[in-house]
Amino acid sequence: MRLLANRKPAKMVGIVTGMNYEAFFAGHLDRLRKEGRYRVFAELERIVGAFPRARLHRNGEPTRDVTVWCSNDYLAMGQHPLVLDAMQAAIGAQGSGAGGTRNISGTNTLHAALERELAALHGKEAALVFTSGYVANETTLQTLGALLPGCELYSDAFNHASMIAGIRHSGAVRKIFRHNDTRHLEELLAAADPDTPKIVAFESVYSMDGDIAPIGEICDLAHRYGALVYLDEVHAVGMYGERGGGVAERDGVLGKVDIVQGTLAKAFGVVGGYVASTSATVDFIRSCGSGFIFTTSLPPAIAAAALASIRHVSGHPELRARHQERAATLKRRLGAAGLPVMPSASHIVPVSVGDAALCKRASDLLLDQHGIYVQPINYPTVPRGTERLRLTPTPMHTDDHMTDLIDALQDVWRTLRLGRRAAAE
Repeated sequence: MRLLANRKPAKMVGIVTGMNYEAFFAGHLDRLRKEGRYRVFAELERIVGAFPRARLHRNGEPTRDVTVWCSNDYLAMGQHPLVLDAMQAAIGAQGSGAGGTRNISGTNTLHAALERELAALHGKEAALVFTSGYVANETTLQTLGALLPGCELYSDAFNHASMIAGIRHSGAVRKIFRHNDTRHLEELLAAADPDTPKIVAFESVYSMDGDIAPIGEICDLAHRYGALVYLDEVHAVGMYGERGGGVAERDGVLGKVDIVQGTLAKAFGVVGGYVASTSATVDFIRSCGSGFIFTTSLPPAIAAAALASIRHVSGHPELRARHQERAATLKRRLGAAGLPVMPSASHIVPVSVGDAALCKRASDLLLDQHGIYVQPINYPTVPRGTERLRLTPTPMHTDDHMTDLIDALQDVWRTLRLGRRAAAE
């Protein structure tokens, strides 16, 4: 007989055993707090027309306006008038929800138009939209790994949690190659049975370090050994390439990528994820992927907003030029100020702290004393000892915003004595 935790029976024969669930949960949370890894969410009210400013709330009440330096709304499209107008028009015309799964009344004309636009963006025959980038990765890799007979999945060591989850849940043989190490990848591929189905899965831009994969080299290597290429462009779509097709477009290797995965939630400023590939591949995932089949589809208004955003972003390369200039300027100014900016080949600007508790403390001081919001990045998102503040400049961050940020960081570094520590390292 099992009893609920801590419930005292009136009469009981024998020994009662059971886990104290509340004590377990509380104990685990206490350990996270002691390590400085307990996550506290900043409650923000975004202000249309004022990006990157937002209003901070505490205990349900607004307290002050802050400057956000860690948003994934990389191009500020989440507040663009064209996007807002498209969303509002779709709500007025079609209501709030999609009405069902894609298979049961939930496929809208806007979903179909969005998928055609995404396929064209990546130069592919077809695309499939999911409720999030996480679901797109997990569902696609799980489906392919489980149903391709004897499939082996080769995964970069720094791949996102959603890719890792899909690979694990597929039940397929998985092999991890060292981060961006094509020599190690080739060793693994060369040792495999040539007739075994294989998938090499990796990212273009790695969001915590900001480094970029050698996409063309990996594609050539994978195809030499009969493997499909699965490329996550989540942190690159909209921001790289002439039309915003990602790093693969920028590098001229889109045609070598078999399956592209991306998001609608970052550069495009909305929400959702997708994959693009051949018609047969996309139809296979549509027909067999449980994470797609059994999920209510995105609201038509979301699809309308994403469609408007993609069309605008793809036709305005000056957005990408401004974004890259802002990132380069911030890196240069941080370095000139003596702050420990980490090397990055992309728009991601990490500033090293190297300790979880100090990273959390730095974030708190920036918010409470300077009105600057930067979320601390701690384990398990990054390895222990590499804790950092991850800055994401956008086209809307001005030189004055940068001056305020650098002054604040220097003050916090002095307060926490991080300058001497960084110099010693």
